[in-house]
Amino acid sequence: MEKDNRSSDFLHIGSKILEWYKNNARDLPFRQTKDPYKIWICEIVFQQTRINQGLNHYNNFIKRFPDVKTLAKADENEVLLYWKGLGYYSRAINIHKAAQQIMNDYHGIFPNQYEEILKLKGVGKYTAAAVSSICFDGKMPAVDGNFYRVLSRLFADDFDISNSKAFTYFSELAALVMPENMGDFNQAMMDIGSEICKPKNPLCGECPLNKDCLAFSTQKVSAYPVKTKKVKAEDLALTYYFVHKNGQFLIRQRGDDFIWKKLFEFPDTISSDMKTFITGSKTVNHKLTHKNLSIEIWNVEVTSEKIWNDFIAEKQYLITDVEGSHEKSFPKPLENYIQNIFK
Repeated sequence: MEKDNRSSDFLHIGSKILEWYKNNARDLPFRQTKDPYKIWICEIVFQQTRINQGLNHYNNFIKRFPDVKTLAKADENEVLLYWKGLGYYSRAINIHKAAQQIMNDYHGIFPNQYEEILKLKGVGKYTAAAVSSICFDGKMPAVDGNFYRVLSRLFADDFDISNSKAFTYFSELAALVMPENMGDFNQAMMDIGSEICKPKNPLCGECPLNKDCLAFSTQKVSAYPVKTKKVKAEDLALTYYFVHKNGQFLIRQRGDDFIWKKLFEFPDTISSDMKTFITGSKTVNHKLTHKNLSIEIWNVEVTSEKIWNDFIAEKQYLITDVEGSHEKSFPKPLENYIQNIFK
């Protein structure tokens, strides 16, 4: 970026952002509190989920786990159940562990310093900065995709956001426009980035910064931010066997390695004497962030009580039914399969 392309007065930009936020801030439940626990949960929930899609999940989660002590004492499977529908379940596992960390290491009191918040399981620089600034008047910019987009367009800055130094670079850039009230500034940048300065079809006419925005004035908004490094999605094939008898079916809980940590799944192998009960298969395609899954699910309708019991005893599978499956968390494609097969 050529620094002489920028306006000599940067602080007025931060003031504009705060003024806009005062009049246009979204009315969200977590905006009515400075409780660091609730702000932390909301930041984790909405990392990978749009506000309108995740708001009911957030409300239900907070209703069931209203404070860090309740969350820390809860069973992990119940935490996963209340995370159902949000995806990226490792986030739920991490916040459960972090809640226990707060109880054990901080005597149940949420840490109030950026460096200490950053030590919590699953908390990165963005989340630590957001909680610190909103709840404790911390002075760190909560740099995320919204910051990258708004600042790179504002200054027509071609620094590659896939560069490992992007967080530090844009943190320094944000410091040029930061006002004293960092909590409102960080939330304002989130609102501007998600509601106005969108990745595609930004609403530049409604942006409070359009008179200062170099990308807008040069009609090059779509050229920013610059991102050259793209992670190629890995193709992955999975096989499952939906083993069922008289409305009941077999499941097990995954470990905490690889994808879908601690979620429930169907058997991935069957015994040779069970193969005679296979009635067909279905292939389901499913996309994760860096994986394209091809999931083949074989339908195994068992009629032999002995073979059923022997298989369960050998593999230690759990028995459930449709109603019971509602109390457990499954990967989305397997959950959809359960719902469809018993229609």
